[in-house]
Amino acid sequence: MTARTTGRQSDRVACVGTSNARLRRFARTTVLCCLGLFLGLHQATLWAQDLLVQGGTVVNADGRFVADVRVEGGVITAIGQSLIPTQGMRVIDATGMLVLPGGVDPHVHLGGRWVDDYESGSRAALAGGITTLSNFVSAGSGSSLPAQIDAAEALIRQQAIADVILHTTVTDPANALPQMEGLAVRGQPSIKIFMNFEFFDPNAATFLQLLEAAGNAGVLTMVHAEDASVLAHQAAELTAAGQTTINYLSAARPTLAEEVAMQRAVAMAEQSGSPLYAVHVSSERALRVGQAARDRGLPFYIETRPIYLHLTSERFAGPDAGLYVGQPPLREQADQDALWLALANETVQVVATDHVAYSRDDKLDPEQTITAHRAGMNHLQMLRPLLYSDGVLAGRISLEQFVAVTATNPARLFGLYPRKGTIAVGADADLVIWDGEETRIVRDEDMLSATGFSIYDGWEVTGWPRLTIRRGEVVFEDGEIRAQAGTGQLLRRSRWEQP
Repeated sequence: MTARTTGRQSDRVACVGTSNARLRRFARTTVLCCLGLFLGLHQATLWAQDLLVQGGTVVNADGRFVADVRVEGGVITAIGQSLIPTQGMRVIDATGMLVLPGGVDPHVHLGGRWVDDYESGSRAALAGGITTLSNFVSAGSGSSLPAQIDAAEALIRQQAIADVILHTTVTDPANALPQMEGLAVRGQPSIKIFMNFEFFDPNAATFLQLLEAAGNAGVLTMVHAEDASVLAHQAAELTAAGQTTINYLSAARPTLAEEVAMQRAVAMAEQSGSPLYAVHVSSERALRVGQAARDRGLPFYIETRPIYLHLTSERFAGPDAGLYVGQPPLREQADQDALWLALANETVQVVATDHVAYSRDDKLDPEQTITAHRAGMNHLQMLRPLLYSDGVLAGRISLEQFVAVTATNPARLFGLYPRKGTIAVGADADLVIWDGEETRIVRDEDMLSATGFSIYDGWEVTGWPRLTIRRGEVVFEDGEIRAQAGTGQLLRRSRWEQP
């Protein structure tokens, strides 16, 4: 892959003076205010260089074709054959490469007690071909949901390099119930509820009301589907037997807990008529419940994550079991096979990371138990390479399906399409130049997450991003991040519409 510059243009700002000092001060203030507004609203244009990506195979969810892609002002302005570069335009030779839409990861955890913030999370994401990531803000009792969004946006403006969407987690449904319209107006129309905590059952009726209010406001509800009562029962039995180390995590969080919660989640979606998005589905039993709901025409959507596609519960038998702790836990080979088949028949709509960044020492803390542990792994850099290598190249899914579950479908479900998730005229120029034949050995030292390691260290993986473009700016190239913190944006999203 080569790049060249055909010319250079410079912007000139002319200032007209005046002898009146007061008018000069007024003019200066006005210019600064306008410049600030311009920076806020047109950041993409300021940072982006016009580009022409030539000769690559453009891949969308509905097909592939060889074409050039012209980028001007941060958006795609033309797709065609033998496009001619204009003065000052950088030309990127993508011959023999794939040109993919930037990935959209709707399930990421950043900041707080985790070691990745918006900056380091962005670095890992962009190196893995993900240009839009997400985060969760918490809405405690009595809190204003839009105010939580505002506080998070201030951090995004300082730290983010990738673009960002936000979801609000709800633990007090009565407080959140009248605020759904406010979230939609704020441009962040999604919430998350948890069935795995003891507060869910006493408030189940109010959560059902919340789900209905969310649907009426065009807000998509995400759900963590594990049944709290089954989890509590299992924990008590294992504790009585002295089986409390994390080696027993699979027994502590059985597939029954996930299946039961999925059944209840489907019932809530059916009763309310509202859309529901089940996060990190791990087992065949839970998957079948979600698939049956979809077969009945319910707006029920299923996400899985990399750990269930590439790892199984045998990892809990080793001394480094803590590295593989997640909720729900790793499952059996039959569950993994069912998830791959569901990706192929398109009854799983999204593969997202559920990225949670802990240090290796924290993950290996020997004091962890089946009820007190550090769940989650860092995956932002490895999601797409692993899925391409084990999915596309292994013949389990097509290249178009790979694009669908990592870009197009999440963009559609979370109100970003067609601005994100596709390569089309008028869309943001979020592009990944992908080398489908490059084989690397995964190394801890190459990971850009602040964790500094990967659970896939030593794995051989084929298919990697060569260059990542976010809104027309080359943000990752030659193994390095090229953009500055603060160039990412909090994206305003449209209300829920059935894809």
